[in-house]
Amino acid sequence: MTLQERLREVKDGFHPSFWVANGMELFERLAYYGQQIVFMVYVRNRLGFTETEAGTLSGIFGGLIYLLPILGGTLADKWGFRRAFNIAFSILGLGYFLIGSVGMTAFAGIYSGIPLYWLLLAFLIFTAFGGSFIKPSVLGTVAVTSTEKTKSLGFAIYYWLVNAGAMIGPTIAYFVRDSFGNEFVYLVSSISCFAMLIVNLILYKDVVHEKNEITETLGKKMANLVVVLGNFKFMIFLLIYSLYWVIFWQEFIIVPYYITDYIGKEAPYEIVQSWAGAGAIILLQIPINRWTKNIPTRTAILTGFAVSSLIWIIIAIHPSIPTIAAGIVAFAIGEMIQAPRYYEYISEIAPKGQQGLYQGYAFLPIAIARFVGDPFGGWIYQTSKASGNPSNVWYSMIAIGITGTVLMAIYNKVIARQESRI
Repeated sequence: MTLQERLREVKDGFHPSFWVANGMELFERLAYYGQQIVFMVYVRNRLGFTETEAGTLSGIFGGLIYLLPILGGTLADKWGFRRAFNIAFSILGLGYFLIGSVGMTAFAGIYSGIPLYWLLLAFLIFTAFGGSFIKPSVLGTVAVTSTEKTKSLGFAIYYWLVNAGAMIGPTIAYFVRDSFGNEFVYLVSSISCFAMLIVNLILYKDVVHEKNEITETLGKKMANLVVVLGNFKFMIFLLIYSLYWVIFWQEFIIVPYYITDYIGKEAPYEIVQSWAGAGAIILLQIPINRWTKNIPTRTAILTGFAVSSLIWIIIAIHPSIPTIAAGIVAFAIGEMIQAPRYYEYISEIAPKGQQGLYQGYAFLPIAIARFVGDPFGGWIYQTSKASGNPSNVWYSMIAIGITGTVLMAIYNKVIARQESRI
């Protein structure tokens, strides 16, 4: 296929709403990752919470962000994606503003006498509810606005833009917090979401797919959850896989704290994390996919698990900006090896006719990791710092990475043995 033919396929293979939805996703991810990278430092340094309290708040927010889409997708299907986007960006815009306002001097009198922990928790839960509509609405739009020929390319564009947002957002966050303060990063996230609300109102048009399936009710969703939870092998796999995401999210929990406390208060930890992580994925995802496409699915997942665990070994040897950046790149390489194959494996182990149902729970390990891993990260950092042994945080992450790798290897061996008997 010539370049001209490829460009024509891209032009004719997507409904205009495809580009609108993915453009909005770029700015939504920019807003999310921009605030996420500063959250722990903001909550501790500006609001006065402990590292453990900050980790607990981050875990509740992050866990809900990845858990609620299971139900949010049902409402998005029922309401239509345009209406779901309107609700999502309205709540996100207001929610991010409220989270930032807790740390703004102008609002000190308004919040006087209110326990800040519970106030912030309420704002975080409110914001997470708005975020629950984004992923199902964007992914649903990609599905119905692309042809069979361009669908794979459509999801690749979506994934690339997610990582572009993950790189741009923290970069902007660094310059904003350096000039104005962490609380104003949330103002940027709020403005970004409100701007996308306007874009959605003006440009996005719902597309009715001629093969559109019947929308499931919330009751059916809950019944499906029981079905999925009843698959013991699948749940064991998801629980092991959640250990991978536990160590991933420490890039947003432990790394900002460590750089701020032990390397330099003004060090650009936001740029280090985003350019090393998302930047590596943007540059290397396609070639790594080509190099590893023939590796068996379970082997690819195990390999990615093992490679990503190297991040903490690299950092532990000599914690510094270069080693932290190198470790994050190593983690990104591991992610690129296993992430695409993860979804492939879920489709392989799902019972016949239930592939879509099982894919709907693919984000469950991330939710589990956020609920458990964020509080753990805050706690282990606080206790290690208090004991005068901050290097313990790296050893803890190494232990989790090795444990996850070993458990995944055992899982692969047991499954391979079961399959050989069939």
